[in-house]
Amino acid sequence: MKKIAVSLCLILAGLLVSAQTPCGFKYGKTPEDSLKCLEQISQFRVFYDQKNYADAYPSWQYIVEHCPCSWDGVFTYAQTMFDNLIKVEKDSAKKEMLIDELINSYQIRYQYFPKKFSEGNGLGFMSFNEYRYRIKDYLSNKKYDKIEAMYNRYVKSIELDKENTQPALWDTYFIVAEIMTQMKKDTTIIIDAYERATDYIDAAVINCYKKYEKQLPNFENLEAAFANNQIDKMEYDKRFKQLSADTARQMKLVSNYTKTLRNIENKFAPYAPCSVLEKVYAKKLDANKDNIAVLKKIVATMSKNNCIMSPVFSEALEIVHKQEPGAQSAYLMGNFSIMHNKDYDKAIEYYKEAISLYETNEQKVDPYYMLGLAYMGKGNYVEARAAALAAIKIKPNCGKAYILIGDLYASSGSRCSGGDEVPGAYAWAAADKYARAASVDPSVAEDAAAKRAKLPGVSGEEKFKRGLKSGDSYHVGCWIQENTTVR
Repeated sequence: MKKIAVSLCLILAGLLVSAQTPCGFKYGKTPEDSLKCLEQISQFRVFYDQKNYADAYPSWQYIVEHCPCSWDGVFTYAQTMFDNLIKVEKDSAKKEMLIDELINSYQIRYQYFPKKFSEGNGLGFMSFNEYRYRIKDYLSNKKYDKIEAMYNRYVKSIELDKENTQPALWDTYFIVAEIMTQMKKDTTIIIDAYERATDYIDAAVINCYKKYEKQLPNFENLEAAFANNQIDKMEYDKRFKQLSADTARQMKLVSNYTKTLRNIENKFAPYAPCSVLEKVYAKKLDANKDNIAVLKKIVATMSKNNCIMSPVFSEALEIVHKQEPGAQSAYLMGNFSIMHNKDYDKAIEYYKEAISLYETNEQKVDPYYMLGLAYMGKGNYVEARAAALAAIKIKPNCGKAYILIGDLYASSGSRCSGGDEVPGAYAWAAADKYARAASVDPSVAEDAAAKRAKLPGVSGEEKFKRGLKSGDSYHVGCWIQENTTVR
């Protein structure tokens, strides 16, 4: 037994020499300190797993005070532990102490584990928890300096982490920006906050889609390896599970970021109608015609808020696309060409440019859809359908693309009449597309139903002549060339 104890001490001594950290030593200055630290870690984990946070807390305090570099979990699990302790604490002084400890844990964790926790994340969650637990006190007691300090820390956090800022931080950040706007009576604060949010959240979503799409070929390679007996079923299941988890994680992040951005856009809308944005950005544009970064923010904010008819928007967009042409500016130039003067040829050029420049397939869905609209405007129905189908290939639940094809078919009366065609059969094909749109995308169901209701019918006489009855299969010829069902 004595030999085992000596051996353990020697091992720990070796660790102490080799594991230098910002703390000086990972587990403690002496073997005895290290044994004590390991004991407290074990004790904390047992109590934490049992959700016995009151008994886990003393071990947490010991670890943070004596060996904070020993285990990153002591900071990872702090939020849940403190939230529960704060919730049940009745003594207001003790509750405030617990809140201070929680906030402080985020201030120090990136110092001890810089590879796992970023400084920006730590600063962000300091403000996040300060907002959660103290904003009511700050507002009721007019502690405006505290609110401003909280907001400034949020801004620093976001500018450090940029697109890596977590969705949870964006929500409360924008709420605090709204409070600051009301405090200062300065709309430019919330406009600045909105620019920052949309810029980085859009980048975060793009990064998620890149990671998602990067994994897709791995599924195909896995299927091929299994089909060719290069791996067995157990290995196949293991890899498939991992790939599925990775892609699901990215899609979950996309969902969270998208929901967060939608919340921010809803909060921002009352503060920035086009008249306000035009007034604020007109001054900014005059002073920043050579500053592409500022002009891009003007373009992005005004386009997201449907202010594209503004001369301020058009001037900023034209400068941006001329000086630094990119996928988004090309896409917006296409929209601008249609909205302002129905120049479909120009719009088609811009949409094709945008499609070639966008980095992910998901980003290409809207340009393909708009390309279809531009072709439809020119009367090029075959090209319009091809563009809509390209959007659907990327995004199978793209209801508006199905509606576009339905509109193309519904507009084909003059093209698809005469000969052996059943007069009005094109409407059956259109009805199929409207029904498909509603089934894959509930958000367009009402529009699809309204369009379907306006389709012309086919007379019983015309069906009788051809021996057709409702429910029969029928092939629509003309340019459509699709099978449908007789109505």
